[in-house]
Amino acid sequence: MAEDNAYESMLCVKPEVHVYRIPPRASNRGYRAADWKLDEPSWSGRMKITAKGKMAFIKLEDKNTGELFAQAPVEQYPGCVVEAVTDSSRYFVIRIEDGNGRHAFIGLGFADRGDSFDFNVALQDHFKWVKQEGEFAKLEASQSAAPKLDLSFKEGETIKISIGNIKKKDAGGSKPRQMGGGLLPPPPGAKAGGVMLPPGGQQTVPAVQTDTAPILDFGSSVPAAQPSSDVWGDFTSAGSNSSNDAVKSGWVQFS
Repeated sequence: MAEDNAYESMLCVKPEVHVYRIPPRASNRGYRAADWKLDEPSWSGRMKITAKGKMAFIKLEDKNTGELFAQAPVEQYPGCVVEAVTDSSRYFVIRIEDGNGRHAFIGLGFADRGDSFDFNVALQDHFKWVKQEGEFAKLEASQSAAPKLDLSFKEGETIKISIGNIKKKDAGGSKPRQMGGGLLPPPPGAKAGGVMLPPGGQQTVPAVQTDTAPILDFGSSVPAAQPSSDVWGDFTSAGSNSSNDAVKSGWVQFS
């Protein structure tokens, strides 16, 4: 009943095939196309392979009007409905039915080997799909029949989770991050200002020799004496009141 309402799909169409009357099988070795009258086919027309549910149908139709000449229902392949001959790959023996319970065997031939190959593959693919569908149905039936595993909590049930090996990180344990940039630490002895002091620890200012005689000379006829190499030597004798010393040193004394 389900197959009667199933969709009929097209598996293969060949525009030209030939039908032959075949003699009864002489032995169990199989049919031979050489025993047929291949140059005198009994009928020529179009062939279709359709599928409806698990069944496949080989239909022979008139190529002009589409009138059905014969039909062969196929329940499995390979099987007794379609049988290849022993001496060629282009010829087959099929069992046709008239719908009233009567059947007959006829020879079916293709003009090209490619057409016979397509005929063979179309039937193989269909029944391969039928086999897979049957295996899936059995798997689903076995899974539905098996008792389902109940993993839900019963009333009053609890679970306990133990989490161990958790260590707290010390707040001051992290090392300071080093600054990048390739900077080197300052050398020892340098101050924050970045100026290095000499090894003695004090800055030295070079002595500048200044000639003060022309500045303080108020018209004295005495020629200015050359200052000594010791610039501060005159201050060591500041307690002396000798005017001669003042003139020689180039300093004017005011009283």
